[in-house]
Amino acid sequence: MKNIMWFKEIRKDDVGKVGGKGANLGEMYSFGIPVPNGFVVTVDAYFHFIKKNQLEKRIRDILSSTNIENSDELQSASKRIKRIIIDSPIPDKIAVDVMRSYLKLGSFWGLKQPYVAVRSSATAEDLPDASFAGQQETFLNVRGESNVVEKTRACWASLFTPRAIFYREKKGFDHFKAGVAVPIQKMIQSDVSGVMFTVNPVTNDKKTIVIEAVWGLGETIVQGQVTPDHYEIEKDQYIISKIEIEEQKIQLIRHKGKNIFQRVPKNRLTKAKLNPLQISELAKLGQKLHEHYFFPQDIEWALENNKLFIVQTRPITTLKSKVGGKSESSEGKNILLQGDSASPGIATGKVRIIRSAKEISKVKKGEILVTEMTTPDFVPAMRIVSGIVTEKGGQTSHAAIVSRELAIPCVVGAKEVLKKLKDGQLISINGETGEIFEGKIAVKTELKKKQARKIKTATKLYLNLAEPQLAKELSKKRVDGIGLLRAEFMIAGIGKHPQKIIKENKQNEYIDKLAKGIGEFCKNFSPRPVVYRATDFKTNEYRNLEGGEKYEKDEENPLIGFRGAMRYINTPDIFALEIEAIKRVRNKMGYKNLWLMIPFVRTPKELIEIKRILASLGLSRTPSFKLWMMVEVPTNVIRIKDFIEAGIDGVSIGSNDLTMLVLGLDRDNSQIAHDFDERDKAVLWSLRRVIKTCNKYEITSSICGQAPSNYPDLVENLVRWGVTSVSVNPDAIDKTREIIAEAEEKVLDK
Repeated sequence: MKNIMWFKEIRKDDVGKVGGKGANLGEMYSFGIPVPNGFVVTVDAYFHFIKKNQLEKRIRDILSSTNIENSDELQSASKRIKRIIIDSPIPDKIAVDVMRSYLKLGSFWGLKQPYVAVRSSATAEDLPDASFAGQQETFLNVRGESNVVEKTRACWASLFTPRAIFYREKKGFDHFKAGVAVPIQKMIQSDVSGVMFTVNPVTNDKKTIVIEAVWGLGETIVQGQVTPDHYEIEKDQYIISKIEIEEQKIQLIRHKGKNIFQRVPKNRLTKAKLNPLQISELAKLGQKLHEHYFFPQDIEWALENNKLFIVQTRPITTLKSKVGGKSESSEGKNILLQGDSASPGIATGKVRIIRSAKEISKVKKGEILVTEMTTPDFVPAMRIVSGIVTEKGGQTSHAAIVSRELAIPCVVGAKEVLKKLKDGQLISINGETGEIFEGKIAVKTELKKKQARKIKTATKLYLNLAEPQLAKELSKKRVDGIGLLRAEFMIAGIGKHPQKIIKENKQNEYIDKLAKGIGEFCKNFSPRPVVYRATDFKTNEYRNLEGGEKYEKDEENPLIGFRGAMRYINTPDIFALEIEAIKRVRNKMGYKNLWLMIPFVRTPKELIEIKRILASLGLSRTPSFKLWMMVEVPTNVIRIKDFIEAGIDGVSIGSNDLTMLVLGLDRDNSQIAHDFDERDKAVLWSLRRVIKTCNKYEITSSICGQAPSNYPDLVENLVRWGVTSVSVNPDAIDKTREIIAEAEEKVLDK
């Protein structure tokens, strides 16, 4: 029998010796994840303690006479069992081994009495089909060998909390087949801490990582005592797609050897807990864990002195939950409150306000449980209600996690819910949108009608934009960024031909105006990407600018004339003005969400020359700066592999120009425009070839133009082929989102 195992000795297969948490800590430590060092008091030590004190029969007798469905009986049984364990002596050999290991752990940092975290790690916890997370105790900032021993025994006792007893009974686990180990590791004094899911736990979106963060120690986020910041990151390029900052008034910190609640300083109240670099670094650690375990992970992390640590990981067990139904229409219904989505589905019932776990016996089946926050002691009541609303907490709070596990609709972080709702009041909640309605909503089609703007799709929906004054208002729309930012409107607003500006030596004025316009988009859409398409004026359009007649020839066919990449190569001084504006937006204004797209590139040689010019101007591809190419010339389709190998991060298919050039017709010519059709077999072949090739070489593919919003059947094809995003005009947002969602559903069904 081994009482102690150090993290370096432990691997993920050692669950029987050190429990799920201990096994994961050792596994992470072994492959380079930043885990605070420590050791585990083994399961053997726990069972030896039980046997030495002859506790099994006494505990079984108490459990056999307890009706676990009766919350009062369950609470009483739990208290009696825990008291028996706490009052039983720890064998000397175990106590000595724990003390010596604690002192050895301190010696690694030259500390005689280090602060440590003492956690519980059950052998049946953190399994892919059952999560016992949060059922046993965790003790933070424990100091001194005697205290560590006492907290170890308290962790053993916590194997018999009401929720743990209830859960094991429901899952069919023998109470004495489930042992508990106790990981003891160096305490991280978190400036910021939180939880991360490597898939979205509410929508099951596998392409998104969700991070929630609070000031101070992480217990406040798990217990739901504060509402955390919420960040969402797209895995493919680690782009931050969503940031929701919550005002946090209190934090849990260590002060004079004790854990105390302290007011958050005023300058931090509304400040984001993590910066973009920290969010990205954390997301990459999460994805590394996901890939290592081959399963979505629920991860606890901490930030101390700007260094990230992972303190726990476990599998997410709620991804297959199907919750509630769809409601008919909430049109005309009074929205009482807006909280945050936590567990999807629709629930209707009478309000039951509960102030503490002592009152859960008041809860009746089918009611909506409304409380400040839930704890493990709430679980028996949570199991019988139709829905749950909490005043505090986020997607990783106890209420959210348990609701998803029990497949109950849940809304969290609904401020002032305890003031605005009354016992017995009939309400409906939408766990997908966080909305709380007065009265009943018929369950049928509401999620489609009411939540059209809330639909989550794997295929991103971008906007085509050109006018800076529209940026603020349109940024409020539920889109994933700007997939086509046209430069022409801003340049037309400046009014002069760039060559005339250069001749007048007014380059800085031109650059400032262009940068200001681009910056307006980037500011309002941040952190969502803004893909700026470099100027693609044709000669006839350039001629309309002041001074244009002097610098532009009269072309017979501007569509296939002097435009796009060829223009940048032949007049690099004009192209340099645009690049300088981009650099000012990214470097001086600090908007790293700005990318660049090159239009009308006829050959890979042209693309390589453009990249050379960009490099000479100090702008090259980086993880935060993507270079896209428009696909609008048939040669782009035919030689797509060569263009990709020249070095790009993505393409956007200009379906209008591509269709004209594939079919050999001008859609603006009324005599032949009737044959313009993006669904022509030759055009479809071109779209499929480009998207499939991009997927093969792992770059993104997008499409802009009216075709996706005009032809639902085309969107289904695009989705089936694997298009990454669709970019549309503002008036087509909701319609296209629905079309994409329906197309994805059909593809999944097939």
